[in-house]
Amino acid sequence: MHRKGAQDAKRAKVFTKLIRELTVSAKQGLPDPAFNPRLRAAILAARAANMSRDTVERAIKKGTGGEGGAYEEVRYEGYGPGGTAIIVEALTDNRNRTASEVRTAFGKHGGALAETGSVSFQFQRVGLIAYPAAAGSAEKVFDVALEAGANDVESWDDGHEIFCDTDTLNAVREKLEAALGEPASAKLTWRPGARVPVADDAAETLFKLIDSLEDNDDVQTVISNFDVADDVLARFDA
Repeated sequence: MHRKGAQDAKRAKVFTKLIRELTVSAKQGLPDPAFNPRLRAAILAARAANMSRDTVERAIKKGTGGEGGAYEEVRYEGYGPGGTAIIVEALTDNRNRTASEVRTAFGKHGGALAETGSVSFQFQRVGLIAYPAAAGSAEKVFDVALEAGANDVESWDDGHEIFCDTDTLNAVREKLEAALGEPASAKLTWRPGARVPVADDAAETLFKLIDSLEDNDDVQTVISNFDVADDVLARFDA
């Protein structure tokens, strides 16, 4: 019962973030996802989280009706355990509150909040389109992605990540969708340049920091450049 309660609470937080993104995306652009790439990406994320269609539509209507609060997009940058770089993207209606909470999370878990621009140079702003493994073999996805205008593809046992320039995200997504079907997600993100190896003793603190940041309702995404050995990751995932 306690475990189910924790799962429900986590699911509720995910939905809160998704609803906020849907509302802001609809408010800032057209309500039709065909002409609003950000809204389309938010709808894909909502579907992946099994959000009901009614909930998605209510969030969009709230945004197009001028509601949804005066949310502001804010980016925070800082350093985590082991010399890792971390980018935090937030949607907030109170910049002071969010900054204080993000700073506290960094300080509590062996990190330090830094000035904007202090770590983002270690990342590249890119478009990311994700597909499950069932979309096709690594060779097939690579060929299709190359033909669609993507820059790079990384394939794993559980799926494929296709990278492209930020200004070609929508065009590449449309070509991929025609060949592979609807993606699991399509969004702008930060891709690390060089990965920073993190020792076993620092990994636990780093993951606690990331969990703490992601637990904040205002925080939409957390990106880091850490590199942790597979056996260490498996232990924390267990």
